[in-house]
Parts: sequence; structure tokens; C-alpha cells
Amino acid sequence: MAEKHFKYVILGGGVSAGYAAREFAKQGVQPGELAIISKEAVAPYERPALSKAYLFPEGAARLPGFHVCVGSGGERLLPEWYKEKGIELILSTEIMKADLPAKTLVSAAGEIFKYQILIIATGSTVIRLTDFGVQGADAKNIFYLREIDDADKLVEVIKAKKNGKAVIVGGGYIGLELGAAMKINKFDVSMVYPEPWCMPRLFTSGIAAFYEGYYANKGIEIIKGTVAVGFTSDSNGEVKEVKLKDGRVLEADIVVVGVGGRPLTTLFKGQVEEEKGGIKTDAFFKTSVPNVYAVGDVATFPMKLYNDIRRVEHVDHARKSAEQAVKAIKASEEGKSVDEYDYLPYFYSRSFDLGWQFYGDNVGDTVLFGDNNPQSPKPKFGSYWIKDGKVVGAFLEGGTAEENQAIAKVAKLQPSVENLDALTNEGLSFACKI
Repeated sequence: MAEKHFKYVILGGGVSAGYAAREFAKQGVQPGELAIISKEAVAPYERPALSKAYLFPEGAARLPGFHVCVGSGGERLLPEWYKEKGIELILSTEIMKADLPAKTLVSAAGEIFKYQILIIATGSTVIRLTDFGVQGADAKNIFYLREIDDADKLVEVIKAKKNGKAVIVGGGYIGLELGAAMKINKFDVSMVYPEPWCMPRLFTSGIAAFYEGYYANKGIEIIKGTVAVGFTSDSNGEVKEVKLKDGRVLEADIVVVGVGGRPLTTLFKGQVEEEKGGIKTDAFFKTSVPNVYAVGDVATFPMKLYNDIRRVEHVDHARKSAEQAVKAIKASEEGKSVDEYDYLPYFYSRSFDLGWQFYGDNVGDTVLFGDNNPQSPKPKFGSYWIKDGKVVGAFLEGGTAEENQAIAKVAKLQPSVENLDALTNEGLSFACKI
């Protein structure tokens, strides 16, 4: 097969790829210099929509509505935009082999792509119950949500199984957002997770109690401290029951599994330095291999604020790391320099009428402030994390744009606090006066 040569190749067609392409265009990339190789069939889009508005029964989000970069208030990059800029979108193409010393990628169909500079933006894949050999986990209508194809299949079955029973396996981001989405679609919803409370990687028990109470008030059954150990299916091979470790059996027409993801780094094993489950980079997202960069979920990078190296799975970092890498590439070509990446961790979620934001680091002591009664018509509450006498993290549910900016500022500036009781009483006003 003929080889294709490009100056720059972005491997992966997710959020990072789209934001990198926009930055390349800003920096004046020439037609024919850049290619994006993606195994998905569509141009880069804002992935968070899949677990939120894509699943709404009315007024649902659909492409081309949420192509990048609308999620951050930017221009929407339709497939035509890439054509106009001379950026080649190579879709429905899975790369099976990467030879970094030879600067060569080979697709499943045997196509060969040569590059001078590579940006690895392969993102994450979902962890599947079949990976653990869970009995019956290959039944029909057991869904995972990562790509638009997954969402389309789920939407189809939501329509087919109207007013049915849904079981959500997992109590993290996907679990909470999908639990809400299935309830909005008038399903009878149960959520199952092994931890003592939902979103344990971020939430304190106090924060989690609010969401669990709110979901329970919406009629969602929450089953904690156990896991799905098997599934039974009907004669069509469609799932009908979920067997739990504690002996309970739940009826199910649809099961959605959200038990985490893992970064897609297998292609590069043994060719590039890795750390903390990702590809190790510097503050410009350069890897240990010259002219190879890694961004988004796969990158383990220096977190300047905490003097630490971390890997972050979130859309905000996917966008910003991609822009940083492209700026660094163009600066090095021109003999200039760019500032080191200085990232403030940021996470958010929306479900039902709720919306929270978190900034900073969730370590140390915590205080809970505000109205966290799940029955309140307009709940607004938050938490601060305090380490070594400084506020290092802040969480807010129901905040305005200004209030969310205030908690971000607190997490970035890390003001000192003497007295935790006083901080609890001050609550949000502490952030607003910084």
C-alpha cells in the first residue's frame, strides 16, 4: 500500500485532537502538513455530551451540534473546516502498530503513515466486565459509554424498552450521569456500586450523602457495598437479570456499566517512558522520545502547583494539554519558548437540575458548608479541603458563574486558614472575598 507522509500526525480523534487542530490552524499550519487519524467515523466532538444531553428524551444533542470546540465556547469545527484548512481527517482508521524509531504508523487495513512529529491523543478505553470474566457479561443490552456509536446503540434500546428497568453498575461520573439520564427517560433505575458512597475518588461522605438523597427522592434505588457477579439473559440473548454478590437479583431491560477507564498506551509499550499508568511527559507534553508528544488522558505530566507528577482524565485537561503541546511544537520550530503548563485540576458534572464544580486537590481535612438538604428547592452547598493550614481544594453545588470562579481562585491561591469552624460558618463568602 502507498505510504502517506505528513509533517504532523495526531493519533486519536477525541477532544484533544480537535483542540490541537484548532491551535495548529491558529499557528498557521500549511495545507497538507497535518493529519488526524481516528478510529471513530466522525470529526472530533465534545465527548461529555454523550452522557448528558445526547440521552435527553426531548431536545437531545446531536451532531453536528457538539463538534469541538463548542464545549468551551469556541467555534464549531465541522468536517468542512478541516478541508478548508488543508487538515486531513483520516476517519474509521484503527492504528495497529506504532514504530516510534521509524516514525511510522500502520493501520488495521495495512495503510502506512509516516510523520515527522507525532501527538499521541489516544485517550482512554472503558473497563469492561468481560475483562474480569463476569458470567453473562456479554449479553445484549449491556452498554458502556465512550464513543458516539455506544450512545447511538443505547438511544435505540431506550426507545425499544420504553418504561423498562435499568441497572447502572458503578457509582462514579458515568454512573451518576447515566442514572439521571435513564430516570429522565422514565426508566425504573437501580444503581449498584461496591464503595460506601458515590464518587469516592472525589466526594467526601458528606457531599455524597446529598446526591444519594437527591437520587433516592427521584425514585432511584441505590445499592451500595456490593457488585454485579453475573447476568442472565432471555432466549434472544438480551439481558434480563443482574446477580449481585450479596445474593440479590435485579430485573433489568438495560444495564449501563461505568466502572472506570484505562489509558490507551499499548501501542507504545516499551518504546516510551511511562509513569503512573500513563506516558511520562515534561511541562510541554514532550515524551522521552524526540518529536513525540502525548496529551489528554494518556499523559503523566508535572503538576506545577503541587510539585508532583499526575495523570488527569478530564475534558478540561484534554483541551488545555493539546493546546499547550501545539504551542510548544510551533515555538520550538521558531526557536522561541512557551511557559510551562501550570494546571489547576478542574472537574464538573451535571445531572437533573444539579451542577457542581471542583477545583484543586482533594487532600487534607474537609469542611462542609451551606444548604445540603436533598429536599431543598434550590440546594447550594460546598466543601473546602485544608492541608497544612491552607485551603487546597474547593467544591460547590449550585454555584453561579461568579461563585464558581471564586472557588477556582481559592484553590489556585491557597489562602491560609486558622479556624475550621469559622471557615464552615463563613462558607461561600470566604471564597467570594478572596
